[in-house]
Amino acid sequence: MYFSTSLEEYFFMKKQISLNGRIIEYTLKQSRRARMPRLTIQRDGGVAVTLPWRMSEKFAERFMIQKSQWVLDTLDRFARMPGIPLIKGTKKDFLEHKAFAQALAQARIGHFNGIYNLSFNRISIRNQKTRWGSCSKKGNLNFNYKIALLHPKLADYIIVHELCHLKELNHSKKFWDLVALTVPDHRTLRAELRKGREVYV
Repeated sequence: MYFSTSLEEYFFMKKQISLNGRIIEYTLKQSRRARMPRLTIQRDGGVAVTLPWRMSEKFAERFMIQKSQWVLDTLDRFARMPGIPLIKGTKKDFLEHKAFAQALAQARIGHFNGIYNLSFNRISIRNQKTRWGSCSKKGNLNFNYKIALLHPKLADYIIVHELCHLKELNHSKKFWDLVALTVPDHRTLRAELRKGREVYV
């Protein structure tokens, strides 16, 4: 399948390969923006190989074979990991939890902003696969609907993280000092959330 956007063009297809006797399904992607091959494994077990545009499919197979032990070890480790898999939910799940996530974000931002006193534009709830939240240069705060399913401390960390980006749109020491004003254990909470991220070579 092929598609294009104003930013980049992709070609992708579903593939299978046998690694040490195990059949592994993966997505092969070719991108005009890619400068070197990349092998990615997501927390939910999804495997993808991204190649520079027009690079041979045979290269992807050789790349997978070369990294076969790492692929198998990572998949096995993720299967045992009790972390939080951040995967895109169904439309039904999104609609079921969106209203609560919106109310949660608004309430907790109201609480924490009593301390920070920062100006923002809009709060939106989304069904994203790769992010718990984001803050735009226009002052819009966006959150994954799954904050509604997290432990309150984790949800608060995500909300404070994006709120602090209104003042520091970076991850500098000033930013983390700002986060620590209300979430002093942010390092521990961040590590727990990171168990759900993808890893790559």
